[in-house]
Amino acid sequence: MKKIICILCLVLSVSFIQAQESYNVNGETLELKTEVEGKLDLLWNIIDGKYRYFVRTEDNTITELKNTKTDRKFQEEYKSLLEELTNNYASTKRLNLTLFSLKEFVDTYNASVDTDYETQAKRNKFQFRLGVFGGITNSPFVTNPDNNTTPLFGGEFEVLDANRVSRHAVFMQAKHVLEYDDINYTTTELSLGYRFRIINAEKFSFYANCKFATLNFASSTVTRELDGMITTEDISETAFDVPFILGIGADINITKNSFITLAYNELYALFLDSPDNFSKNFTLGYKFNL
Repeated sequence: MKKIICILCLVLSVSFIQAQESYNVNGETLELKTEVEGKLDLLWNIIDGKYRYFVRTEDNTITELKNTKTDRKFQEEYKSLLEELTNNYASTKRLNLTLFSLKEFVDTYNASVDTDYETQAKRNKFQFRLGVFGGITNSPFVTNPDNNTTPLFGGEFEVLDANRVSRHAVFMQAKHVLEYDDINYTTTELSLGYRFRIINAEKFSFYANCKFATLNFASSTVTRELDGMITTEDISETAFDVPFILGIGADINITKNSFITLAYNELYALFLDSPDNFSKNFTLGYKFNL
């Protein structure tokens, strides 16, 4: 069951592929993505491991942007082509043959010739979110013969692209698992992780988490029997791991800048030994934009 859920998480975490269509360019059939649409369109894709860029004019003529190399010098044909198509609208001196540089150039040109055009090129701006949460856990990666659950609470700092199209985020999290008499185990964990939003709607997002680095300050009580005598020992340890712990969660937008969060954590760890208990780590929280 653990392996099945792990596989499902990984499958669901495959990034959403941009819609692409087939085009015939100079006798070559190509699958291309549309990056910018306007008076001048920008198309692109990675073909045979190489980035290739194209522009499409209003009469549906598609031309490739090239930068061939002759005698160890790049010819920069793409610059002269864009200057011709835009009637020398702007200098191409600092224009690079990269997706964002081309997108920004074509986008700015479209905005200059069409007052109804909405800009599509935005530089990345980070957005920060702060959250708190609480819940229960059976600490599935430690010995827990009776599969008991204990309370936990914590906080999280999330960094993501301000552009809502982006599905990627990183987070830093601190959590504390309270001690329970039948388990005699407690820990404070600091972790760093990656989050991919599988569903990224305006009011709701569903995502997969992966904690790739954790630092635990754990305490436990061990009972031993030696020569007919029962002794107890308090053990404290600090452990740094790279466990790749998988989980899933959701954000529900309740106001413009705040969210209710739901999470099912510690479903599987790629590099941690796990007893037979399946995860019962559930949390409910609140998150807001800074």
